[in-house]
Amino acid sequence: MNQSVTPPAGSSRMRSLIIGCLAALAGLMAGLDIGVISGALDFVARQFHASTVQQEWIVSSMMAGAALGSLCGGWMSHHIGRKRTLLIGAVVFVAGSLECALAWSVPSMIVGRAVMGLAIGVAAFTAPLYLSEIASETARGAMISTYQLMITAGIFLAFMSNTFFSYSGNWRGMFAVAAIPGLLFLIGTLFLPFSPRWLMMKGRRSEALEVLVALRDRDDDARREIQNISDQLQQKQKGWGLLANRNFRRSILLGMGLQIMQQLAGVNVVMYYAPKIFALAGYVGPAQLWCTAMVGLVNMLATFVAIGLVDKWGRKPILYAGFLIMAVGMGSLGLLLNSLPLGQGEQIIAVFMLMIYISGFSMSAGPLIWVLCSEVQPLQGRDLGISISTLTNWLANMFIGATFLSLLQWIGNGPTFWMFAAFNLAFVFVTWRFVPETRDMTLENIEKRLMAGLPLREIGQPSRKEAQREAAVPLSQES
Repeated sequence: MNQSVTPPAGSSRMRSLIIGCLAALAGLMAGLDIGVISGALDFVARQFHASTVQQEWIVSSMMAGAALGSLCGGWMSHHIGRKRTLLIGAVVFVAGSLECALAWSVPSMIVGRAVMGLAIGVAAFTAPLYLSEIASETARGAMISTYQLMITAGIFLAFMSNTFFSYSGNWRGMFAVAAIPGLLFLIGTLFLPFSPRWLMMKGRRSEALEVLVALRDRDDDARREIQNISDQLQQKQKGWGLLANRNFRRSILLGMGLQIMQQLAGVNVVMYYAPKIFALAGYVGPAQLWCTAMVGLVNMLATFVAIGLVDKWGRKPILYAGFLIMAVGMGSLGLLLNSLPLGQGEQIIAVFMLMIYISGFSMSAGPLIWVLCSEVQPLQGRDLGISISTLTNWLANMFIGATFLSLLQWIGNGPTFWMFAAFNLAFVFVTWRFVPETRDMTLENIEKRLMAGLPLREIGQPSRKEAQREAAVPLSQES
C-alpha cells in the first residue's frame, strides 16, 4: 500500500530541483530590479531633464514600494497562500517593468519603479518562506542560499544588459529585458504546488500530505513531516502581543539594528550609482558600465565565500573581516576621489578599491545579516520579527538611495566615502558589543538564552569565561 504512493527517489528529487529553479527566478527577478537602474539612470535623466532630487527618487521609489510589498507579502501569504502571492508578485513585476520601459515622464517612471518594488517586496518575503516550507531538511539550506545567490546573479546580468544597451542609449530596452524573468516566473509559478504548511494551516491535511508524498523519497518521511508541522502549529504566533516581553523587544531591536548596519555600510550606493562613481573617477560612456559589470561579477562570486565559510568560521569573524575590508575600500576610494582628476593608474586603483569593497560586503554583511535576523527571533514572534527587520532594511535602503547624490553635492566626494568608511569601522565595534555568535547553536537554545535575559552578544555561543562560569554552576549547587 505504501509503495503505491511512494514516488521514485529520482522523480521526487527532480520535482524539488524544478521548484528550486523556479524560486531562483524570483531571486533573479529581484536582482535585475536592483541592477537595472544603475545603467538606465543617466539616459533617463537626460531624456526627461531630471534634477538631482528627481534622480534620487527614481532610484529610491523602488525601495518605497518594496517596503510596502514586504508588509503586504506577509498578510497575503497567510490569507491567500504562498503560491498565489508569488503569482500576484510576478504579474505586478511584469506590469512595473513594462511601465518603466514605456515611461513618458519622471513621475511615470517613479510610479513604475514603485510598482516594481512592490513586487520585489512581496517576492522577497514570500519566496524564501515558500522554499523553506517545500524543501526537505537536507535541501532547505541549499535552496535558500541559491535564492540569495541568484539575486547577485540577477544584479550581474542587469549590469551586463545595461552595458550592451548603453551603446545605443536604449534605456527602454534595459527595463523591457527585466520583464523576461518575471514572465518566466509567472508561467512557472502556475505549476508549483501549494505550500504543505499553508495547507495544514487551512485544515487541508490530505492535500498537504499529497504534496509532500510527491516531493519526498519515502511515504513515511512525508507522514512524519506532516505530523511535525501539526505539532509546530500548536504553538501559535503571538505577534504584536509578544511585544510586551522585554526580551522579545530586544530581538526586534537587534534585527532592526543589523539591517540598518547592512545599509549604512554603503552597498546600495554602489549598486544604484556605480556608473556615476566611475564617471567621477574619469571613465566615460560604456567604460563606466563595463566597470560596473565587473563589480557585479565580483559581487556574485564573493557570495560563494560566505556560503562556504559561514558554518566553519562563524558569523562574527566573517563580519569583522567584511566590515574592515569595506572600510579600507571606501576610505581608499574617498582618498582618490577627493583629488580630481585622476591619472590612468589612479583610475585603475579606483576600480580595484570598489571591487575590494564589494567583495567585503558580499562575503559578510550581504548574506549574514539575513541569516542572523532569522536566527535571533523567538518562534512565537518570528513572523513579526522578520517582517519588521525586512521593512527596516527597505526603509534604510530608500534613505541611502534618496540622499547619495545630494551628499556628493553638499559635502564633496572624499568626505562622502569617508563617512561610509567610518560607519564600517564603527560596525566592527557594534558587532563585538551586540551581535551574538550563532554558529552551531540550535534556534531553541538561542531563544532560551534570549528569554533568560542574557546580554545580546551572549545569546549565541558562550564566551570562554561564560562557559567556565556555567560549568561551575552545578558544582557550586552540589556543594
